[in-house]
Amino acid sequence: MSEAIQSLRGMNDILPPHSSRRARLLQIIRQLLQQFGYLPAELPLLEKTQLFKRTIGGETDIVSKEMYSFDDRNQESITLRPEATAGAVRAMIENGRLQQITRLFVEGPMFRYEKPQEGRSRQFTQVSVECFGLANPSLDAELIAIGHELFTQLDIREVVSLEINSIGLAAERKAYQAALVQFLSAHIEDLDEDSKRRLQTNPLRILDSKDAKTQEILNQAPLLHDYLGEESKAHFAQVCGILEKLGIAYHINPRLVRGLDYYCHTVFEWTTRELGAQGTICAGGRYDGLVEQLGGKATPAAGFAFGIERIFMLWENMHPIDMSYPDIYILATGIEEQAEAMRWAMEIRRARPDWQIIVHHQLQALKKQFAKADAAQARFVLVFGSEEVQQGLATLKNLATGEQQQLDLAAVIAMNIEE
Repeated sequence: MSEAIQSLRGMNDILPPHSSRRARLLQIIRQLLQQFGYLPAELPLLEKTQLFKRTIGGETDIVSKEMYSFDDRNQESITLRPEATAGAVRAMIENGRLQQITRLFVEGPMFRYEKPQEGRSRQFTQVSVECFGLANPSLDAELIAIGHELFTQLDIREVVSLEINSIGLAAERKAYQAALVQFLSAHIEDLDEDSKRRLQTNPLRILDSKDAKTQEILNQAPLLHDYLGEESKAHFAQVCGILEKLGIAYHINPRLVRGLDYYCHTVFEWTTRELGAQGTICAGGRYDGLVEQLGGKATPAAGFAFGIERIFMLWENMHPIDMSYPDIYILATGIEEQAEAMRWAMEIRRARPDWQIIVHHQLQALKKQFAKADAAQARFVLVFGSEEVQQGLATLKNLATGEQQQLDLAAVIAMNIEE
């Protein structure tokens, strides 16, 4: 026997019943986004590596450590997308879609090479939400409100919290970064190793350090808010004011900077304590300079991404999965009866798309077929015998009560299965 081939580490299979409920989650998200005017877009999984180096930043951990990059047959470096925003911006520029306000979302797999653990896989799914052409603070608040509405619909709102911050404009961050480097350089011996490296490459990411000693030092560090200009402060104040009007609770986290270089003004994260270390389930912000950075006309833009695996874990933990069982399990006593059974099954599915109908394809004794229906935990069994078929009927049996009756196709379709 040949050795079985296993999946790549960090590339996980998603099987029933979890796959069905996960599909339901994505359906809820799609419907919600379209209510807000966001329409689906499909983008390539592969992009030129330079796209991510220019947008995410060459010194970020994503580019320096985590991207799946390789040379194709033309010796061009290409990368499996680690996030969707860069590709969305590239698509807007390339297809000339920046002349009007555009709202879109991108759903699908992303790839990052990091240590696999619960809530963090090397292939993971995001729904990335992007809006181009609006500089208004009200857009920032609306994007946050979309997350609030989803978590409310999923009934997980009570275990998630919103953190927001303003990182201002590039010049303001540059001035703050210089002050932060000066401060941390005086404490360099006490910083963790990652923070020492980032002090030279990406100092703002030190604010994200999980090292307790580094966090103690940061308690005395300069605050980014003190380096913001009046425009940035006013923008952020309007965002906060709208959130308060909408009844959305938030916490201002002065160390929240996000991990990508293209953000400006408002940044935010929805987090939970229910998933351990992998607590961020949704994050985003404003990135007004990114379109111009990629060669397009200066265009304000903002967006965020839902982390599907983590949201699904949280949803499933709080509301254990409701197994999907057949509404009707169809049995037949012979070949001709089975053909008629399949015709009925197709008619019922067309008329009642919310019902799950399973045809038992093995021609066995009815006792064995009933046992299969019981094992599948079906609600009703529809039996096709020779006499029933001749009369244009089938026998419907309620497996919970044992009650049974002969019905024609129209009567089956018309019945209230919830009774």
